Order: sequence, then C-alpha cells, then structure tokens
Amino acid sequence: MSEFKGRSAIVTGGSRGIGRAIVLELASRGAKVAFNFTKNRELADQLVAEIQNGGGHAQAFQADVTDFDAAESMVKAVKNEFGSIDYLVNNAGITRDKLIMMMSQEDWDAVLDTNLKGVFNVTKHAVAVMVRQRRGAILNIASISGVVGMAGQTNYSASKAGLIGFTKALAKEVGRRSVTVNALALGLIETDMTASLPDEYKKKMLEQIPLGRYGTVEEVARVAAFLLSDDARYITGQVIQADGGLAM
Repeated sequence: MSEFKGRSAIVTGGSRGIGRAIVLELASRGAKVAFNFTKNRELADQLVAEIQNGGGHAQAFQADVTDFDAAESMVKAVKNEFGSIDYLVNNAGITRDKLIMMMSQEDWDAVLDTNLKGVFNVTKHAVAVMVRQRRGAILNIASISGVVGMAGQTNYSASKAGLIGFTKALAKEVGRRSVTVNALALGLIETDMTASLPDEYKKKMLEQIPLGRYGTVEEVARVAAFLLSDDARYITGQVIQADGGLAM
C-alpha cells in the first residue's frame, strides 16, 4: 500500500506499544514518519532500522512532550526534514492509577502534563503548519476512561475527557482550512500497560467486554490509519470508540 506516499506524519510516544504500531502502519502505507521518545534510544533506533530496512523512511527524536520548547523544536525539525506535516497522532500518555484519597499532587500533575498539556505543546506548532498548507489530519488517542470515567483514574479520566473536549474545539477552529481533528477512544488493548494489571481486574474487565477479548495494537493502528486517510476527509470532531463494546 502506498496511499500515504509523499506525505509525512508525527506520532508522539511512538517507540513502543500503540504508538509503535501506528508508526509501522503509516510507514507501511508510504508515509515518512517521525516519532518522539523520552528515554529508551535503543528501542527507538530499532524501530527506525526496521522501517528503513523495509524501504521506508522514519526518524526518531528524543523529546519530552511536556516541554513546550522541546515540542516546538521537534515540529520545526520535522518540517525542515520532510517539507510538510500532513498527519499528527497525539499518542504519548501515562497512567498513575490510584484512588483520589491516595493520589498525590505529583500523580495528578504528571498525568495531566503528559496526556493533556503535551498534546497542546505539540499540536500548537504542528497545526500552524497544517493551516498554512490548508490540509492536514490530527488524531488524538483518547480512552473510554474519558467517556465514562473509571474508578481509580480521576487523573487519567480527566486528562482523556479534556482531550475529547480539545478535539471537538480544535476541529471547529481549523475545519475551514481543510484540517480534520478526531479522537480515538480506546478500551483495553494488549500492551505492556495492560499486561501489568492484576489478573483479577483483567478477568473482571473481560467479562464486561461484549467481544470477550482485548484489542490488539495492530487493530488500533488500522483504525488510526483510516481516520488519517483521504477516505475520512469528511469526518471531523468525532470520538470513535474502539473498545470491543465495553463503553456502549
């Protein structure tokens, strides 16, 4: 597939899990893909090598999305390197799950800074490029926790609910410049994060999923690619739930 040939993308938090799968999917469809990582350069380099060995083009940036200046520098570097920024996937996110009575101020701030402020930091600079191009697509990786709320996740649920509001507001701001903005609200996906959940909790959650299984990162990546593609040019301001029916 080469439907994204000649176009470029930024994927935040792209060196592992869902982000990695999206990077691979976009690269396999012909896009030049840049992604950021914070600590593990080895993982990032392995992903770049995998894509390049397959004939694709990828570049990794060590940048913290919570740092406004670092986000700006990354976006500028991608624009200079690739010539355009056609797609942005705001995927970087963390969890620090606790009941609010046990949650520290640091737990709250860390999650909101990464999951919400980080999106602002990268999007502010990337969308400016898209508006000038009069074309672009932004996809924000949200969660059903931001749709229905989850006990023990007041910080995470608040960040993802905020991201959904951000998505809808931005879609109204930039639609006339042919820039689409959508959110993908995920349920339980097989990642390192879900693997660390207690077995009892995972069993309980599986019982509530009508499809009776977790989603895979490859499934998420294919939905993400569709929402960025030309086939979805008339979809904007929407929250698409990929959750096996968990939050319906």
